[in-house]
Formats: sequence, C-alpha cells, structure tokens
Amino acid sequence: MVEIRPVRTKRELKEFIMLPFRLYANDPNWVAPLIGDQYKFFNPRHNGYYSHSEVELFLAWNDGKPIGRISAQTNTQHNIEHKDKVGFFGFFECENNQEAANALLQTAADWNKKQGMNVLRGPMNFSINEECGLLVDGFETPPYLMMTHHLPYYQSLLENAGFYKAKDLYAYLYEVSALPEKIEKAALYVMKKHKFTVRTLSRNKKQCKLDIQTVFEIYRKAWQYNWGAVPLTDAELDHLVETLLPLIEPDLVLIAEVDGVPAGFSLAMPNYNEVLKLMHGRVNPVTAIRAYFKSKHITTARVITMGVVKEYQNRGIDLVFHYYSFKNGIPKGYKQAELSWVLEDNTMMNREAELFNAKIYKTYRIYDRAIG
Repeated sequence: MVEIRPVRTKRELKEFIMLPFRLYANDPNWVAPLIGDQYKFFNPRHNGYYSHSEVELFLAWNDGKPIGRISAQTNTQHNIEHKDKVGFFGFFECENNQEAANALLQTAADWNKKQGMNVLRGPMNFSINEECGLLVDGFETPPYLMMTHHLPYYQSLLENAGFYKAKDLYAYLYEVSALPEKIEKAALYVMKKHKFTVRTLSRNKKQCKLDIQTVFEIYRKAWQYNWGAVPLTDAELDHLVETLLPLIEPDLVLIAEVDGVPAGFSLAMPNYNEVLKLMHGRVNPVTAIRAYFKSKHITTARVITMGVVKEYQNRGIDLVFHYYSFKNGIPKGYKQAELSWVLEDNTMMNREAELFNAKIYKTYRIYDRAIG
C-alpha cells in the first residue's frame, strides 16, 4: 500500500534527493544535479524562495521504500502579480505507478487547498524563474543547463490524474555555423535606424556584478507582461547572481542601451551540463579533474533568457541579440545552441528562431488541475 509522508528528517531529505538517481539509472540522457547543491537548494537559509512562500516536501513509500516524491509550494509573488489563487507542485518523480502518482499529486493539491488555493499548477522547481515544465517530447538527447528531463511515462501519470495542459514551452536547437550575410546586414541596419547599441558584460569583477544586476532589473520589467511571469525578490536575485557569476561567459551576456539607458538584455551560457554529465552528482578528486578538462572544451551553449523593455520593443533589438550571440559564440567553438524556453504563443520569438533556421526539438508542458 502506498503511503505519503512529509519529509521531516535528514534521512528523509536524503531519500528525496537521491530518488532520481535510482529512477534514471538506465537513462543515458539524464544529467544528475550536484548532490551538495540539492541540499543547499532545499535549505531555507540558502534559498530566498523560502523567505516569501511556503514549501512542503513529500515522499511516497511502499514496503519501506521511497517510490515517488513531490514538492507542494505556494508562490506569494505569483498570486500578488496575477491576482489569482494558484498553488504549485514541483520536483515530481515517480515509479510507473499510477496509485503512487495519484496520491502524491492529491497530497500536493490538498496541501495547497489548506493554503487557500483553487488551482494546482506544475511542475515548477520552485518557480517559473527556475526549472519548470514536464518534458513531453524530445527524450532522445540530454537536457541543456537548467532544463528538465523526465521519463516518458510521466505524461500519462499526470494526465491520468486529471491534469490538463496550461501552456507548452519550446526548446529550439540551432546549428552554429557562419552567419548568413543578410542577417548581419539586417542587424547593423536596425541598430543604426533605431539608434541603440549593444555591449557585452564587463570583465571588471565589480562592474560585472553591477551589470548582472542590471540584466535582472531589465528582466523584471521586460517579462512582467508574460504569461505566468513572477518578479524575482531581492533575496532571489542575490542568490541567482551569486550562483551564476562564476559560470558566466561575458561575451555571451548582452545589454542593449538607448542613449545610455538599459533597454534589453540577452543571457546565454556555456552548457555546463556537458560537465555535470561526467560528475554523476558528486564532487571528488576524480570528478573534479574530469570537470576541469571538460569545462575547457564545451561545445554547446544555451540562450537562457532574453527581454526588451516594453517602450523599446519592435525595434529589432531581439534580432541583434541573436546576431551577436552567434557572432561571439562561433569563435569559442560552439557547434550547437539551444534557445529555451519559448512560450508556444510568443509569436515574435518563435519567428526569430525560425529566421535563424532553428528547429523545435523539445517540448515542455506546464499542467493545471482545479483544486476541490
């Protein structure tokens, strides 16, 4: 019989973190997160999300063995921004056991109902600003940095439990090669016509940190009108800056300015999942050496996010960001790049991806279900 219990002890938290290592043991495309980072993520002292919202972790047990897990969380920032009562679930992993999946999802729904919510949405780990969406198409290749990967049967587990599509998120794959001459001409033309400039992240450490803060300030403004967008709190922003700063390649972070005023940004990063794939979640002398040498030869990159402040939209800034991301990435030896994720109804971004001959190769789905 399946039993659902909240995570209360260090041993139970270890079971929660380590469960995917067993479930994906035979999946060559799964990329294990660093175990130490997972412990830090679920520690309220280190994760700013806990400062504004409630979180509960649950495990499904059968015959003394954990067979599934889920997080249930409120998102105060979301409900203030969108004036609704949506609760969330995340970190869903489960054996191919509908009874266990139903019990986990119902537990997350019941928990959110007690918090006053009337819709359950997910998966989100913990918010739309982090890893989100269930992989429903594109299982044949590993995920890129900060993207999820799931077992194919998860879709049936959720849909059989009464969940329906709220929104699809696309991941586009680019083959990085020489830029078409027409793209370069178009980029230079719109920059001159609309009088904006594009610069990369400063290599001065102090200025670099200020630039990253500028990037996320633009992010707050540019994304506030998007479906499900949630502003980062100061604590979350500080944590994100601290996490990303050591990993960032300055030439892949772009800031557009109009008369010196920040108007847009693009954030791309080397795909460090190539490195994590070799570490199997653990940091030790062997994996550290592997990571060091692999980090010098990463061949893929991910365009994580891009945004233009509303008053500066429709000037071709997005096109110029794509152009410089390619131009600066080619000399670094990147062979492929992923643009992810893009909302299925973001017409402009989908068109621009197609302009660069990118193809949708993975689809992630966010689900809803009424509570009560």
